Amino acid sequence: MSGDAGGARLRAAAARVVDGVVHGGRSLDAELEDARVAERDRPLLWAICYGVLRRHWRLRATIDSLLDRPLKSRDRIIEALLAVGLYQLTDTRVPPHAAVSQTVEAARVLRRPQHAAVVNACLRNFQRRPPEPLASSSEEVRFNHPAWLIECLREAWPGDWQGIFAANDMQAPMWLRVNRRLGSAAGYLAELGGEGSLLAGFDQAIRLSSPRPAVELPGFERGRVSIQDAAAQLAAPWLLSAGGERILDACAAPGGKAAHLLELSPPGAVLTAVDVDPDRLEVARENLARLDLSARLVNGDAGSPGDWWDGTPFERILLDAPCSGTGVIRRHPDIRLLRRAADIDALAAQQGRLLAALWPLLAPGGRLLYVTCSVLPAENEQVVAGFLGAQADASEDSVLPNYNIRDVMCRKACGFQLLPGRNDLDGFYYASLTKKAQ
Repeated sequence: MSGDAGGARLRAAAARVVDGVVHGGRSLDAELEDARVAERDRPLLWAICYGVLRRHWRLRATIDSLLDRPLKSRDRIIEALLAVGLYQLTDTRVPPHAAVSQTVEAARVLRRPQHAAVVNACLRNFQRRPPEPLASSSEEVRFNHPAWLIECLREAWPGDWQGIFAANDMQAPMWLRVNRRLGSAAGYLAELGGEGSLLAGFDQAIRLSSPRPAVELPGFERGRVSIQDAAAQLAAPWLLSAGGERILDACAAPGGKAAHLLELSPPGAVLTAVDVDPDRLEVARENLARLDLSARLVNGDAGSPGDWWDGTPFERILLDAPCSGTGVIRRHPDIRLLRRAADIDALAAQQGRLLAALWPLLAPGGRLLYVTCSVLPAENEQVVAGFLGAQADASEDSVLPNYNIRDVMCRKACGFQLLPGRNDLDGFYYASLTKKAQ
């Protein structure tokens, strides 16, 4: 296969992925997994697809300005292909002539030869005179987010909402968690030649200067290090501050926080990791095996503990609740397209049910850490406040595992919020709840 032919197939594959997310409602991960491209082409495919979805509303507005007439619904794949072509011209190092010629050829690969001329004309017109940003553009275009989310975040974070949007448009950094049992973060950073940085208050975290494949990380296969955003690394030390040997990770897959809990647990501690998705639970099993850690893995619904709980209370419970993911959009740009305003009330109801179902499993004097990767109050402090109002033996413990992290967190009426992009962290919410001793 010639380079041009392979390049056209890659662009066609990228268009299919983008269209599958935008119009098919599938996740970006699922679409990329199904994409049929040569292994050597996968990095470029990923870069293009992630980039196009990060720029979705702005690219769509540019496409509208370049087309003489709207495309028919049956030809929407061409809109995705145009977005692929434009992204290459504006945000990659792909030579412009290759970006244009191979994207045009991709129209034929997609069995739309009649649109090759349209794709060619649009891309070449853009090269000659890129459209000027329009002052009258919609808020969706100007802020590159869906209207419902713009409204929610503007109300929830009046002083920070535009910063959140800017962070969401950026590529997330690669953070590592160094296994404390096998070394220090400072020592591991030295092995990397100093190609990264540490963050005060996050004892095991390293922010890499640039991403690299896991297999290139020293000792990765031997469990010396894991890939995990520093914001997520707060869960284990927070939950285990002041001890705790019988531990439940209630929504455990893919196992990153479960592994961290085990790395920090005292000898003899027992962790039960529950998840409703058997495939994701298998990923957790593989992650624990790489780190030479063991836990009781249970395929079950955390909201129905009667199906799997042995009746012995837990001293510590981690509830990393299913949520909108609005704090990790920079890692998952498809969230902006797949999530709907109507989802939030349903998610909040599910979060409340999980809290209520798991609370009886907590021993008196025990701690439950409620966590989401959302920045929406409806899923965070409002859920916790509602639970505390209904549960007489529950109270919030506002003590942080490390005082230094106050600088990166916002204190809320209940719990603490990290905003995406601040200190280059993901957006996470934490609330520590304790059960009154009998």
